[in-house]
Amino acid sequence: MHGYHDASYGDAFADVYDDWYQGISDIEATTAALARLAAQAGGGRVLELGVGTGRLAIPLAATGLEVHGLDTSAAMLARMAAKPGGAAVHAHAGDMVDGMPEGLFAVVFVAYNTLFNLLTHQRQQECFQAARARLTEGGSFVIEAFVPDAQHDPESNVTVRSVTADRVVLSVSSSNPAEQQAEGQYVDITEAGGVRLRPWSIRWATPEQLDGMAAAAGLALAQRWEAFDGTPFTVDSPRHVSVYQA
Repeated sequence: MHGYHDASYGDAFADVYDDWYQGISDIEATTAALARLAAQAGGGRVLELGVGTGRLAIPLAATGLEVHGLDTSAAMLARMAAKPGGAAVHAHAGDMVDGMPEGLFAVVFVAYNTLFNLLTHQRQQECFQAARARLTEGGSFVIEAFVPDAQHDPESNVTVRSVTADRVVLSVSSSNPAEQQAEGQYVDITEAGGVRLRPWSIRWATPEQLDGMAAAAGLALAQRWEAFDGTPFTVDSPRHVSVYQA
């Protein structure tokens, strides 16, 4: 997508992210699983890559853990800082490869497809390597993502996300399975504010490809669930939570 950059998604969605995505996953189950993995590594700091508005980082910090959050979007980090409990999260501005804070972490995690915001295989591989370099002994790199549909055909879609008396949100997207890429815009039209474009772009990877990246970085799959609540992963699972350790 011409003109798209690392902060494009966060800057475009920061003002609506909590309204649109607050319920996309089970926050309580996620924070419990991450706290358990940190304890298994002997405790220590936790780092979320692509922390956004703190949907997970703030409640995780409320458990007593030292939580760090990394994001390329200043708008997202500002939203997190303004929330109750947001100041408890140590915020860092930077990308998921070159911007990781120094020091070691018991858990480094990237939630809900956010790894796919890195738009090439090389950048995703470098993220694995950077995460590995920051894990304590026994630490975990945790990825939550969707399982790509092997039968997916190239397509372009225009759908309606929502309609109210004074607002219409349209979703315009296209995908290229051969390149494992998809991109699009949410076209947000309001009577008072006109048109706001909210772009997104991803490069997806299969669980097997992620396992390969992990192996190249010196990590191995320790656990895989369908969700953070421990639901078993099967061949029919639409999502996965993969826990990698050295």
